[in-house]
Amino acid sequence: MLSAIRSHTRKRWRSWINRRIPVDDRRDFDRRCIFILPTAAGWVFGLLLVVMLLTGINYQNSLIYLLTFLLGALFVAAMHQTHNNLSGLQLALLQPGEGFAGDAIPFRFVLQGPHEATAIELGAEAGGPIILSVVGSERIEGTLQIPSRERGFLRPDRVRVETRFPFGLLMAWSWLRPATPALVYPRPVLPPRAPEGSVEAGDSEAVAVSQGQDQVELRPWREGDLSARVDWKRYSRNGEMTVADWEGEQGSPQWLDFEGFPGVDHELRLSYLTALVLDRDRVGEPWGLRLPGVMIEPDRGAHHRRQCLRSLATWQRTPPGGDGGR
Repeated sequence: MLSAIRSHTRKRWRSWINRRIPVDDRRDFDRRCIFILPTAAGWVFGLLLVVMLLTGINYQNSLIYLLTFLLGALFVAAMHQTHNNLSGLQLALLQPGEGFAGDAIPFRFVLQGPHEATAIELGAEAGGPIILSVVGSERIEGTLQIPSRERGFLRPDRVRVETRFPFGLLMAWSWLRPATPALVYPRPVLPPRAPEGSVEAGDSEAVAVSQGQDQVELRPWREGDLSARVDWKRYSRNGEMTVADWEGEQGSPQWLDFEGFPGVDHELRLSYLTALVLDRDRVGEPWGLRLPGVMIEPDRGAHHRRQCLRSLATWQRTPPGGDGGR
């Protein structure tokens, strides 16, 4: 019963926050979206003021009254200063990053405002926070690392913006709910064997015939050769590293095909293809990519590599939506 009440309260709270802070890549902090409460030290400080006030009333001591009212005025001044340290600032998502599943994905933010702001902390539910300070009206940039778990789109639900300046007695905070997601590539996993249709790894050391009229010649391994073209079966038997060279187009290593790994889980196939994309790019050979519903013609270079990785990341994935999101 108690857990159900907590869950319902948390849901109502999130719904109320989401109405006040819609999804957007930029947030201007004003009194409508800034929240402020005492910290643990602030509650202790307030309790101490109450005890001092009761002591002053009990003993009718003017010095205790004076000290209590001075400390109370300090607390009220700290409240205004903490709120004003965050009020008027603008936080914007500058660029969501890209990376591989399991890695921390960088999100680059920019903070600016009409006044100086000290010790503004940015953090998310997962990942370590960063501290930014605005000097004058200059723009200050910072990168927040958000952990990823699976390929596809990654968008933190909320980025918490918080300050406890100047005395740490009060905490003013708000949120930014980004609209633009980052891309998470599949985790590269080197396949245990070459894709079907690309290598006909037999026992003959001379010539093996692949689909159509294409031929595959086996030669000794040289530094820089792709690991996917090594005849690992032969290597496990006699320790001899041999590599397949293609002649013709059908079954050539220019194509990385999703269907080249029959019987393998779809996500694992994408991880295999990611590893092969990185391998081909390192060697500098042209390659193309075939996925169900997607075909990227053979090419080479950083742009081609990124295009292939993005296709692997977003295959059968839908960008996250949201109220006001893009």
